[in-house]
Amino acid sequence: MPDEEHTSQFEDDLAVVLRRTGDGFAPGGGDDLVAGGVRRGRRRVARRRAAAVAGSVLTLALVGAGGAYATGALDGYRGGTDATVAAPPTAPRPSVVPKPSAATGAVPAADVLATFRRVLPPGGELRDAESRGTADERGPMAAGVYDDGRGAAAVGIGFFRVDPDDKGFSECPDKAFVDYDACTAEELPGGARLVVFQGHEYPDRREETKHWRATVLHPDGLVTDLGTWNAPAQKGAAVTRVDPPFTPAQLKRIVTHPAWAPVLRAVPKPVEAEPSTDPSDPGADAGGSFDGTAVRPTLLSLLPEGLTVTADGGDDGFAHAVVDDGAGRSLVQVNAQPDMGDVAGELFPAGSYETLPDGTKVAVQKRPGEKGGEGVVMWTVDTLRPDGYRVVVSAFNAGAQHEAATRAEPALSTAQLKALATSPKWLELQK
Repeated sequence: MPDEEHTSQFEDDLAVVLRRTGDGFAPGGGDDLVAGGVRRGRRRVARRRAAAVAGSVLTLALVGAGGAYATGALDGYRGGTDATVAAPPTAPRPSVVPKPSAATGAVPAADVLATFRRVLPPGGELRDAESRGTADERGPMAAGVYDDGRGAAAVGIGFFRVDPDDKGFSECPDKAFVDYDACTAEELPGGARLVVFQGHEYPDRREETKHWRATVLHPDGLVTDLGTWNAPAQKGAAVTRVDPPFTPAQLKRIVTHPAWAPVLRAVPKPVEAEPSTDPSDPGADAGGSFDGTAVRPTLLSLLPEGLTVTADGGDDGFAHAVVDDGAGRSLVQVNAQPDMGDVAGELFPAGSYETLPDGTKVAVQKRPGEKGGEGVVMWTVDTLRPDGYRVVVSAFNAGAQHEAATRAEPALSTAQLKALATSPKWLELQK
């Protein structure tokens, strides 16, 4: 089991991935009980993601790093944890192409695994393998331990669907949040986007397991996601080699190989969710909406004078800016979320906040950063308006949490953070 800090990191990553992968799906059959469970699940994910602003938001999931979690490709996979080195196999490589079932069009698990073996570079053996077919509701995948004589390495590939416009699967992550060695993003013929990422399983402990992956986002939202490590398991196993087994060029070849075409064709398309009429549902049309895309420009407009913005970015409901007042870089990030009133007791326990005249709860925290940067501190102001509209703002005394502190304190005081979080401009995002 990873330690508590890394468990929290996994939960944060998984929350973002579930939000990304879950929003396009709805349960079939019109079962209200199941549908309600999905809605509540999404709200829990949103809640967890909002809380993560106090730690780190949009980490490796920005490049689909949670794809394996979403598909289950390597979730909990611990096969082949020994560190023995096997000689390269002499058996001929399989030449099987997955064959969709004549009755259902589905590709069975055995064929998915055979294709994975086929597209892997020659000179290596895949052992302790497991797979799922396209008929499995968790999505097709194949995983195992690859050994080319230079050290055993966990590898896995999965297929799933996201919003075609989801930039998190088609762009390199912002270095303000993710510390990595290299990353490239390119457009492929036909409009697909490929990201090849070279980083670490734990960015704050770079001397340990390396994590390289290649992710293709197709124009229709289909994702092919390949993960590789330089250890025989994603977590909890000793490093067995300097780097993961495949070069960036080989990663690209594996995820873009034409042999995957039958699998891609057989991945079920999402069922569009019926609009909710439940006023308590955060996704329901209750006479208003929330413009998550406006969070970034709102944050930038509310920054105090005298700050130079050196970098900025955002996602739906989230935004960040790296600012400098002449005394060093400082990361500022905000998350704005409506419909959080039902968890007010969890977010604002008794005695942890003040209440403004308009009923807004305000909690202020000062604590160390959580991502390994030497001397990093994090100041946070968390607010919840009476209608359940939550705005959380954090500032750091560094340009990124995983970097060493660049100044003694964040560029914004807690009073400035409070003024930013309680600004009436946030109300303009609700229509």
